[in-house]
Parts: sequence; C-alpha cells; structure tokens
Amino acid sequence: MTKYVEEPHSYAQPNDAVITHLDLDIKVDFESKTIAGVATYDIDTNDASEIILDSKYLDIEKVEANGNATTFSMGDFNEDLGQALKIAITEDTNKISVFYKTTSQTEAVQWLAPQQTLDKEQPFLFTQGQAILTRSWIPIQDSPQIRITYDATVKVPNNLMAVMSAENPKQKTEDGVYQFKMKQPIPPYLIALAVGDLEYKPISDRTGVYAEKSMVDKAQEEFSDMEKMVAAAEKLYGDYAWEQFDVIVLPPSFPFGGMENPRLTFATPTVIAGDKSLTSLVAHELAHSWSGNLVTNATWDDFWLNEGFTVYFENRIMEALYGKDRANMIALIGRQDLADEIENFKDAPEMTRLKLDLEGKNPDDGMNSIAYDKGFLFLRTLEEKVGRDKLDSFLKAYFSKNAFKTMTTEKFVDYLNLNLLEPNNIDFNVEEWIYEPGIPDNQVVIVSDKFEQTETVLNTFLDSKSIDASKTKDWTTDEWVHFIRNFPESISTEDLQRLDNAFDFTNASNSHIAMVWYEQAINHDYHGNDVDAKIEDFLTHVGRRWYVATLYKAFERNDKTEAALAIYKKARPNYHSVTANTIDDLLGFEAEEFE
Repeated sequence: MTKYVEEPHSYAQPNDAVITHLDLDIKVDFESKTIAGVATYDIDTNDASEIILDSKYLDIEKVEANGNATTFSMGDFNEDLGQALKIAITEDTNKISVFYKTTSQTEAVQWLAPQQTLDKEQPFLFTQGQAILTRSWIPIQDSPQIRITYDATVKVPNNLMAVMSAENPKQKTEDGVYQFKMKQPIPPYLIALAVGDLEYKPISDRTGVYAEKSMVDKAQEEFSDMEKMVAAAEKLYGDYAWEQFDVIVLPPSFPFGGMENPRLTFATPTVIAGDKSLTSLVAHELAHSWSGNLVTNATWDDFWLNEGFTVYFENRIMEALYGKDRANMIALIGRQDLADEIENFKDAPEMTRLKLDLEGKNPDDGMNSIAYDKGFLFLRTLEEKVGRDKLDSFLKAYFSKNAFKTMTTEKFVDYLNLNLLEPNNIDFNVEEWIYEPGIPDNQVVIVSDKFEQTETVLNTFLDSKSIDASKTKDWTTDEWVHFIRNFPESISTEDLQRLDNAFDFTNASNSHIAMVWYEQAINHDYHGNDVDAKIEDFLTHVGRRWYVATLYKAFERNDKTEAALAIYKKARPNYHSVTANTIDDLLGFEAEEFE
C-alpha cells in the first residue's frame, strides 16, 4: 500500500485504510437547504479493523460495509477539523456506504436566494472545498495527498442545471437528474458542485463557459482567448490532461477570484471587466491543471508547491499571449502584494517561509501572498540563475514524471537537486528560500518601463495639479492599479477629488481598480463623489475575500472599525463562510453578534 505522510488537517489514517473511488448519489433540496444521499467508497485496507473519514457538521444516518449495516462512531469535535467518522470494517471489506445529509452549519455550501443571483429568478448553490471544507458536504478522507476518482448522480429541481468538477452536461435535463464522471484521480478538495439556472456557450471544442442567462454572452466574449491559453500552456509544459477546460461564472458571493476545479474552473464575476483586462485569472486557474491538480501538495504545509508554481506558469502564459511588458507588470503587482504581506507578518515572521508549519492552525491561514508571490519569486530567480530553457525542460519533466501524484517540499528539493542543480553544477540557496523567513538577497529584480511612465504621470500631476489624460488612454488595469497604489501618504483630499473628477475612479467598472481606489479613499479620508456609498455597495455585493478583506483592513488600520462593522452587519449574510470567517477574525467579533 502507498505510504502517506502524517498531516495535521485530516483524521484519516490512509496507511491503514484508504478510499480509492467515490460513487455519490445525492438530492439537492433548496427548500430545506440540504444535500442528502449516500456516499459509497471503494477502499483498500491493510488488514485494518476500521477506516476513518473526516466529517464536519454532517448528520450521519447509517453506514454500511459491503452492503451490510456496520457500526460507526464520531470522535470529538474540533472547530477547524470537525470530527473523525470511524467505521468498523473487516479484512474482506472493499466497499463502504455512508448515508448522510448536510445541516445548516455546513461551511462548503452557499445557498443563494434568487435575489442574490444576477438574473434574480432562480436560486443558486455552489460549493468551495479548498482547503478542508469538502468534509462539510461529503464525509470523506479530506487530505490533499489522497487521490480518488468519482462518479455522481445529482438530483436537482428540473428547471435548474447541475455541474461538477467532472464530465458535464451542456444543457438541462428534463427530469433534473444529472450523471457525472471524473476518471482522473483528484484530491477531495477539488470535488465541486454548482446548481443554478445555467447556460453553456462553447469557445472551442474543448473550452467554453457556463453562466446565468444575462451573463453568458459577456463571459464568452471576455474569455474568448481560453483556447489560445490552453495551447500556449501545452507548448510550455506538456499536454493538457483533463480533456475539457470550461469556466463557470458564479454569483458575486464566490469567495475567490477563481478555483481550479478540474475540467470546470469556478470564477468570480468580478473578472468580467469588458476588455479582457483581468483574464490573467483564467491563465492562473488553467496553470493549476498542471501545478496543483496534476502534481498536488501532499499537505497544506506544502501549499507553495501548488500556488508558487502556478503564478510562475500563469505569468509565462500571459507573456506568450500578450508580451513581456504585460507579464512584468503582473509580476510587479504581485511583488507589491508580497511586500504588503511581509509587513502584515512582521510579528509572525515564521509565516513568511514557503514551507509552513500549520499544525494547530486552519490551513486557510497559509493561503496568502507568501505561497503565491514568494513562490513565484523563487522560481523566477531560479530561472535567472539556470536559464529559461533549462528550467522549462526541468518543469516539463517534473509535471510529466509526477503526474497524478502528490509532492512534499522535501521531495521537491531532492528532485530539484537531482534533476536540475547538480547536473548543471549550479549553486542556489534553495534552503534559504524555502525554510527561512523573508526574501533572500539574490531575489530577481523585475522592472517595467510602463510602470515608470505611470509614476512620471503621477508626479507631474502632483507638481502641476493638472493631468494630460491622453497619456493614460491606452493604460492597462495593471498600470491604473500601480498609479493608484503609488499615491503618496501626504496626498491631499483636493488632489484625490481632482483625480476622481478626471477619471471617475469612484464609479470604476473594473473591480480591481475600484478596490485599490476605495482603499486609498479610506486611507486618506476622501468622501467625494459619493464614494462612501459606493464602498458600502461594493462590500455588500462582492464576496471575493481578497477584495473585501483589503477594504476592511483599511478601515481597521485607520481606526474606522465602527464604520466597517456598520457595513459588515449588512454585508455578512451575502458572504460565503470562507469570507465571513476571515472578516469575523479580522474585526474580532463572533458570528452570533450578527444574528
């Protein structure tokens, strides 16, 4: 039997007994807001007398082994991990079935009323499994190192469509019953379900978009480069292993920019800017088809192996399609995010290591710019040291040789030394990058002429109090973000008003530009052009955690927590639990205070 590493975020003991395939049969009930049914697993055992699954906020009704009733018990409850579901088995047991239903506390699932959707006609549901939330809607061995295939039968109201991280329907069925198959083995956090009044529009034979009726044409247009992205990715690092690459645009409460669920990326509508300016997110989720989905972090302490590689790969896709200027600007925005994150962790420098120690913590605590942007910087610096061609050959072989496997940081370091550094007689401070806090001195310095020009425009404005709008007419989102982020601390509210009048930042339709402008408005006590109402509207309707956390942090940093709480009391019911939990912690209040 495969030897699995010890990891602190799952009760499963896969070296004793492990699941290998899931057959899920469930019904989605919008009236009771429950998912109910049976999860049946093929299992491998090592002469164990029990198999342990993870369960959180689930109502376990009965359990069977090889089709016959068997005993089970629930372990002590842990706020982050839930409970161990211990199921009695014998040496002959090769199949177990758990009959269960979700409860009102289930964290992975968000139930949306029609008014919370774009079309406002039908309810909506989506799940978010990463990092350890799949156990709250399916009893499962919820560790990223355990890979399984799955089939599913999902019954939904017959006017809605169900889609999963699997082979998907392109149109609604008459009876509301949908069949799914995921034949490639995936970690449990990538099992995902969405149910809504959805339509599908193809982009190519293997790419397309799902969205609500009033969004689907916009999404198809915005993501029209998806096939080009897949082709560029394959040229870099080998064949796409999942056949289909579709994107579903979810309602705005989705807590992330995107989630790389295989075959069907879940995406926030905040990336629909009308000009493809935020579609690097699609490149990022596509890159996960190799780094994360194909080769997966074995534990959440190794999360940088998923995200740092993906940011590097995303940047290479963007360079291939849109040129080095665009790629460098994206990289520099990430470098600014990384500097902010390191400042945030000045009292906990150990959290700025790539290899983390998250025992006793929620793995969500490690999902920040360190894994993404320090991980990227490590690889970008390595590229500078060894040369792009050598690094590309190494990465292509790494993805191929480790396909559908999991990777620890230690195994990666050994692999890197054996297959890249030693054969090329290259000395590189790998240990410092991975195991020490902060950023090593040999970091590559990325520069951008475009950003230097934005700074010139800003400085000219600050000196003259007038701006030549013609110099900004071809600016990308990244240039605008850099421009706004570089306002000096001493900028006056009069200057902010002039800039707002010139560029209408307060009413920006681009969500990233709006977010950085609203942060500056909070920082500098700017209240012009009804910006306060716009900030409240943004926080009430957008659930993307990065965006809302940025603004709530700005309120707190500027001693405006009371104003933040006034908005949060209205906004919290619209947030997924992932976002709500983060803001609860940030503002220091228990959820019950908002009931």
